[in-house]
Amino acid sequence: MPNAPDQPLPATSLDLLHDLSLPQAVDWWPPAPGWFGVLFFLAIAVLVSVYRLFARYRAGAYRRAALRELETLECHTAIAELLRRTALAVVPRSVVADLTGGQWIEWLASRCSVPMPGSVREQLSQGVYRETDQLDDLRPLKTYAAHWISNHITSNNKH
Repeated sequence: MPNAPDQPLPATSLDLLHDLSLPQAVDWWPPAPGWFGVLFFLAIAVLVSVYRLFARYRAGAYRRAALRELETLECHTAIAELLRRTALAVVPRSVVADLTGGQWIEWLASRCSVPMPGSVREQLSQGVYRETDQLDDLRPLKTYAAHWISNHITSNNKH
């Protein structure tokens, strides 16, 4: 039996229900103040990383130039001279300029992670005094020189 118009509706009546009112959607902008701090530190980290990469690239310029020159060299003397010039690019002249013969070869070997082969030692120590018609295979010397140029230790604490 339906309710009469003058009778109150019961509390559980479906006629009393209303649609749900949803809150407004949260905007993405402007972000909360904490996000500005996060973005600031992220920007600083990116700038520092880019600066370090650029500094590392510039610091290796002498290595890239030496490797390009090494590709064109065809005699022991020129390769030995290139190794000395490369060493002078990063080590004080007072350390490298006085080294000759066995001392120079030992200094080179101490700055590289790969042991120096005997044939390379002999080519560096006696190659300067050989006649030009006594050509040895330069591949081991060039390979070692390329590895030394690419990977030598640049700190001054090993001399």
